[in-house]
Amino acid sequence: MAALPSAATASSPQNKGHHFRGFGRVQRYDRAEDIRGQEAPVEKVASLHDYIFFLLLQIVNILQIYGFCYAGPFGHFLHKLMEKIFKGKKGNETVAKKVLLEQLTASPWNNMIFMMYYGLVVEGRSFNLVSKKIRNDYPTIQLTSWKFWPIVGWINYQYMPLQLRVLFHSFVASCWGVFLNLKARSAATVKKA
Repeated sequence: MAALPSAATASSPQNKGHHFRGFGRVQRYDRAEDIRGQEAPVEKVASLHDYIFFLLLQIVNILQIYGFCYAGPFGHFLHKLMEKIFKGKKGNETVAKKVLLEQLTASPWNNMIFMMYYGLVVEGRSFNLVSKKIRNDYPTIQLTSWKFWPIVGWINYQYMPLQLRVLFHSFVASCWGVFLNLKARSAATVKKA
């Protein structure tokens, strides 16, 4: 990975306002460091392109923490609970009941938690701004979710073995996360224009 830009580089006219934003705070770097933590010569300072790549990599890492600490374990225990509730039955009626139960309980909860995590941790916004955004966007996102996730749930419960359900669900959730991110960015772009 490339070195981070120094404060002088970050505050230069072409890079003005580009700072590392993570975990709800803005940080400036006073000197460039290479990956070993040693001070780097000025010619090793990353370009704006490398810096943006570094920021995007940080966002991906923050979202991986969300998946590892919350989404993965939640999905694991949800699917195990579904198997206990429905005692391993696989008929169409049972699959429909599983999908309905998941969509009425886990889906609204997961969308709310993801929106809060994304706003507070990834974007570093205040709780008031995040709660306002959730009040405005949550109904639309949940309705869109109910158009998409029942199909995924049906495929998951009907065709996936228990040990692969969380993996399949997580893959589709990654695509869903991209959709939510693009929706958030497009809403921000429309407001600026």
